[in-house]
Amino acid sequence: MAEDRRMDRRAFLQVSAGAAAAGFLPGPVGGLGVGSGEGAGEGVAGEGRFFQTAQPPQEPPPIPLGNAEPPAWAFQPYPGGTGALYERLWRESGMSPFERQPFQIEPWRGPVPTREEDLAFLPAHRLAALIRERHVSPTELTELYLERLKRYDPLLLCAVSILEGSAREEAQQAEAEIKAGHWKGPLHGLPWGVKDLFAVRGTRTTWGSAAFQDQVLDEDAEVVRRLRAQGAVLLAKLSTGEFAQGDNWFRGRTRNPWNPEQGSSGSSAGPASATAAGLVAFAIGTETQGSIVSPARRCGLSALRPTFGRVSRHGGMVLAWSMDKVGPICRTIEDCAMVFHAIHGADEKDPASLTLPFRFRRDVDLSKVRIGYESTAPQAFLEALRSLGADPKPMPELPRGGSNALDVEGAAAMDFFIGPQIAAEEASGEPVSEEVAAERRRARFRRGRYVSALEYLQSQRRRYFLMQEMHRIMEGFDLFVSGNGQIVLTNQTGHPAVVLPYDFGGDPPQPMTTVLVGALYSDDLLLSVAHRYQVSTEWHLKRP
Repeated sequence: MAEDRRMDRRAFLQVSAGAAAAGFLPGPVGGLGVGSGEGAGEGVAGEGRFFQTAQPPQEPPPIPLGNAEPPAWAFQPYPGGTGALYERLWRESGMSPFERQPFQIEPWRGPVPTREEDLAFLPAHRLAALIRERHVSPTELTELYLERLKRYDPLLLCAVSILEGSAREEAQQAEAEIKAGHWKGPLHGLPWGVKDLFAVRGTRTTWGSAAFQDQVLDEDAEVVRRLRAQGAVLLAKLSTGEFAQGDNWFRGRTRNPWNPEQGSSGSSAGPASATAAGLVAFAIGTETQGSIVSPARRCGLSALRPTFGRVSRHGGMVLAWSMDKVGPICRTIEDCAMVFHAIHGADEKDPASLTLPFRFRRDVDLSKVRIGYESTAPQAFLEALRSLGADPKPMPELPRGGSNALDVEGAAAMDFFIGPQIAAEEASGEPVSEEVAAERRRARFRRGRYVSALEYLQSQRRRYFLMQEMHRIMEGFDLFVSGNGQIVLTNQTGHPAVVLPYDFGGDPPQPMTTVLVGALYSDDLLLSVAHRYQVSTEWHLKRP
């Protein structure tokens, strides 16, 4: 059993600093060589006397780093920079970029579902209407979902920690507030789950790794804090592939509810599996290079990967500071809009975050939206858009290329964990074959260590060209339809993407999905268009 890591970040840094000063941490500590300053090794003058130094004074050890501390700069996907972005938005809209409007939900109409299955699979915004009008209570929903989590988790392996005690307390509090007339909004009393990359005070945060299965971080992630402030009820920490890769974690492989012989893809595997199986009302996932889009497609869900920087990542495991994003995984697009409305906005603890307007429109006129499509776009989806008034046009060829950001930033973020292992291997003195050495260089979090600072910066300069070219192309389009979402490209450039089902097929049958990619910061329009399509179909209402 791994050692209990119950400490806050400040305590971690204090302990690490002491270890570094004592020589217990690998890597350069500083002050062990002579600098290039004047008089090094010769002497210093002071108060009229001259003191000969036996050796140059030692510099203090460098500040130890864990996983979360950001670099001195923050990635900004808009090529013109944040200031130009705000000025443009203010000028074009005539409104403050910081304006927020309440999220409205439609009232409940018709009979209230009585069967467990019917209630469990309702969209989150419909559950919100039932709660607001007191047809269903938060405690009833919480007990229903807790029972389903315990029943189906042994098959799906989607939950790391089921938080029965705290969930019941939060549900009881929400119920009392609503009875007293203090309804906080559409998330009040809704049970949800969060990917186990995010810290929740008093619970373990494993990052999907056996090495961290007893780690307890003494803080709440910002996304957890915001959803709790809205009265949402946290049911479970949901599985992630080890260190945010794939769908395999220390208990096994998280499975797709539509086909349990198949994994749910990664690395937001648990949030997708649990949402598709009707074990939570909605879930929060993350994406660096496909980890929201891929599992949402595999499990036939609706999901939003927001524009980079629109949701705070504070309290989540860092994989790449310039690529990590947080977004909702839901059963409908309107659910995604409702959750995103609550969690988006700037946070001083995440220097890459910013606040921009969000105006979800259920009745958007598709004839006025500039929609493109690439060669992988499903024809059935395009025809459905045309029947709704849209006029999709073929896209120019999209740019190709990428950067080494994921490798290098991942290596830096996980150096506190990988570095001591590498130092121990090197200190052992045992010969390592070239085959083993090559495999280590290819291994995740290791290969980025062999990239020079010059190579990294040159790669980021080329990434800027990629961003400029993508921005130039998107000036003629509000969004485009893609079969796969151009995951590598759009995660490099920070563009938002929405996943939604458009058909049903396969063996065994399950939803088929497509991806809409939007212009930067057009998350609201992207969701509005997807919603306009979705309410004309019933693909999203099918159940595994």
